[in-house]
Amino acid sequence: MQSLQEQVAWACRILALEGYTDLTLGHVSARARGSASVQIKRRGVALDEVELEDVISLDLESGEGFDSPEMHLEAVLHTEVYRARPDVGAVVHGHPPYATALSASREPLELLTHDAVLFADGLGVFEETPELITGREMGQAVARALGSGRAVLLRNHGVLVVGQDVAWAVLTAVTLERAVRLQAIAASLGPLAPIHRETAARMLPEKYNNGLVDEYWAAWIRRLQRGGAGLAS
Repeated sequence: MQSLQEQVAWACRILALEGYTDLTLGHVSARARGSASVQIKRRGVALDEVELEDVISLDLESGEGFDSPEMHLEAVLHTEVYRARPDVGAVVHGHPPYATALSASREPLELLTHDAVLFADGLGVFEETPELITGREMGQAVARALGSGRAVLLRNHGVLVVGQDVAWAVLTAVTLERAVRLQAIAASLGPLAPIHRETAARMLPEKYNNGLVDEYWAAWIRRLQRGGAGLAS
């Protein structure tokens, strides 16, 4: 069984594979249910080069780790979501091209594809600032904009995505970017033809469930390993 540290490292590699690479920016974190200890990617390394030693600890209760020079400036995006959402086991923040472009528009995510079905309840939007989220109050505001949802667009900035565990958070992050990319393609072809919201709600549990998420996670790791991108032991 993979440790949380291993899962976060694999998550970073997978997100890089799926279009989340932005120099050394973007971060992934995870916590065990009921734990105050968070495992998070350190600053200074790109998603596609993360190794086990690049995943560091942060304590939600004591704040230990916040002052580390290796801690991302926007760590509050993670900590404040964890404080607000006991159901969340993993958080992803990044700047994928298509979803970030959507965050810079007033267009909603339409229910056009199976990918968009995962967001049948809609996306949150954080409107307060396009700046880096470095203070606890702003982190709390992002958590409020996320609400009980799976993802929130940070206006003119990027995305924040959550999941019950690392595999779910990664799948949700990847699926969001694909859904927006397909919407951009569809919009260039003509009038959009969305799926009815009631139909999307019926499709959701069949299309997205724990068994399939575990299957996709394993497939991603096999793909990385075939390309020689495994984690150093």
